[in-house]
Amino acid sequence: MSISADVELKDEGRRLILHAAGQRREFAALWLRERAPDDTTLDTRTGQRLIEAAQLPLTLRAETASCEAGSLHVRFSDGHATAYALNDLLLDTDADHAEVEPGLRLWDAGLDSLPQATFASALEDDGALLAMLEDLHRYGFVKVSGVPCEADGMQPLIDRIGPLRRTNWGGIADVKSVANAFDLTMTQRGLEPHTDNPYRDPIPGYIWLHCLSNAADGGDSTLTDGFMAAQRLKAEAPEDFACLTRLSPRFRYTDATTDLESEGPLIELDSRGRLARVRYSNRTERIAAHDAALLERYYAARQRFYRLITDEALTVHLKLGPGDMLIMDNYRLLHGRTAYQLEGGVRHLRQGYVDRDSTASRRRVLGAQLAGNARPGASHTAQGVNP
Repeated sequence: MSISADVELKDEGRRLILHAAGQRREFAALWLRERAPDDTTLDTRTGQRLIEAAQLPLTLRAETASCEAGSLHVRFSDGHATAYALNDLLLDTDADHAEVEPGLRLWDAGLDSLPQATFASALEDDGALLAMLEDLHRYGFVKVSGVPCEADGMQPLIDRIGPLRRTNWGGIADVKSVANAFDLTMTQRGLEPHTDNPYRDPIPGYIWLHCLSNAADGGDSTLTDGFMAAQRLKAEAPEDFACLTRLSPRFRYTDATTDLESEGPLIELDSRGRLARVRYSNRTERIAAHDAALLERYYAARQRFYRLITDEALTVHLKLGPGDMLIMDNYRLLHGRTAYQLEGGVRHLRQGYVDRDSTASRRRVLGAQLAGNARPGASHTAQGVNP
């Protein structure tokens, strides 16, 4: 069904006002001109821009504009005429003022059922793979069952999405207690809710945690939705929320062959003011010696955030069994574990990372393909060729 709309020009055509679906949207003429969807502005194969947007005249105006059959038709003062799909324009505006990206579902300990997938189905069927990726995007994690209990058993599914992110620890690495551990993950102690590797640039996007054996007493996994915790912090203590979005501690990891350091706020917002990322790593965080009053404010805000991310009301508990795997959004989810005793059995997990760009690309491309929508450059993107 096509959208009916009315359009008016303001400021001598430098602004265009669109009234559609009971909403009012305003567009700059320059923005519309550089986003023109026609084949003289965009390459039809790649979808990349052919004109140099920075050379468009700053005085550019929309001379005429009209709406018909679900399209907005505009003629500009540089002589260019084009048409826009109204649906696309309404989706491309920044007017909802949401605190999180639309489509995400925030959750707490009351989550009624875990998002789940089966390894064989996601490996063999594009529809099942898309459903897994949609759940991963929506909830920030998904539990996958039936993963082969082999050292690199998750690799075939990573290859459907990947590539695998390699670090100083290699590709897929062991997570089990070892003597002379180089990281607290490799001990039997419990781990507080945290995000992985905030000392890297870029930070790994998704954690893949595959269980080979978990017969030890303890070793249960804990999951907390960092976006839910941040949203509650904003509601309960907006000054603390603001502090944690503005002050950036540094995070550092060192061993005999590695020295990694990066920085960023515990709660990061995107350009629209939406929650984009949480960081929390007590083991590796180091705050600079700021003004004492500023540090006192930061410490109080951090403590309140910590109480939220460790609150049982926000925490989901589960114990992975052999062949189970968690895929977790490392920009959103905080994960931890309870302490365990080796006397009770063996706990052996394997862990790898896959970055956000390839994961998001796979989800969007699969969604478009299964919906039958053509995409510029689809023959390249479907094969993972994305320069």
